[in-house]
Amino acid sequence: MPVSKKEISPCPIDAMLSVIDGRWKGTILWRLSERPLRTSELRRSIPGITERMLIRHLQELVRDGILVRHQEQTVPPCVRYSISKYGLTLVPVLEVICAWGRNHLKRTSGHGREWSQAAQPHRNVL
Repeated sequence: MPVSKKEISPCPIDAMLSVIDGRWKGTILWRLSERPLRTSELRRSIPGITERMLIRHLQELVRDGILVRHQEQTVPPCVRYSISKYGLTLVPVLEVICAWGRNHLKRTSGHGREWSQAAQPHRNVL
């Protein structure tokens, strides 16, 4: 029987995927794994994402406890996002997924080099 996206599956893989499911969530997490970013900085670092989709994914990741939203009491308000302590436990998973994706892109198209290098933060990945 299929499980609704709103239900939590007892399968650990489904549970993990339900948190990072979404076209841009992996990229958002990857960018924030380097350092906290303001919403506008994050949007500029992800070509193709709309502001609406970015905000939606950020809200979901905050709700799931993966990200922390910091709002400074300035005019205009400045909002920064960072990975929570709990969210940091996803970083090694993202590194493995990125390495697998890089190999898959090479295997299937040979056109993955530009993105994989651009997506790689300033640290060694597998």
